[in-house]
Amino acid sequence: MGVLALIVINKAGGLIYNRTFGDGLNQLNTNDYLVLAGTFHGVHAITARLNPLKGLMNSQQQTAVTAGGVPIPTRPEPPSGLEVLESENFRLQCFNTLTGTKFLLFTDTMQTNVDLAMRKIYDLYSDYVMKNPFYQLEMPIRCETFDRKLNSYIREINSSR
Repeated sequence: MGVLALIVINKAGGLIYNRTFGDGLNQLNTNDYLVLAGTFHGVHAITARLNPLKGLMNSQQQTAVTAGGVPIPTRPEPPSGLEVLESENFRLQCFNTLTGTKFLLFTDTMQTNVDLAMRKIYDLYSDYVMKNPFYQLEMPIRCETFDRKLNSYIREINSSR
């Protein structure tokens, strides 16, 4: 089995979408998914602050030199927090959008190109959820077209293995 589950968390740490695609994970009830979303949000926030290079980069003020020899300060990469959690049974990949929405994709440990799958899932979210005039930001996702397209894409990934 390739992709096992998808969870989407809003910027406040609330669960706005969850879908299980296979039998590889234990079945959780709704309360467990809410606890998982809140816990991951907190751990992600803490790990984003544990970036040891941020203070070092601010003190050194890294600069890039242009062709004219004029130094231009470069913008350091923002701290990303927890991105991948891998166990012997599954792999959890987190994609954090610029708006703070987090996509958590649970896959088996042998799944390849998880970052490409995350990008495609985000594209589906952008096309079918964010462009839906009836969707309200930060609220649970209830969009049948998104569900259909997502299930089709995940079925394609899982059948190619």
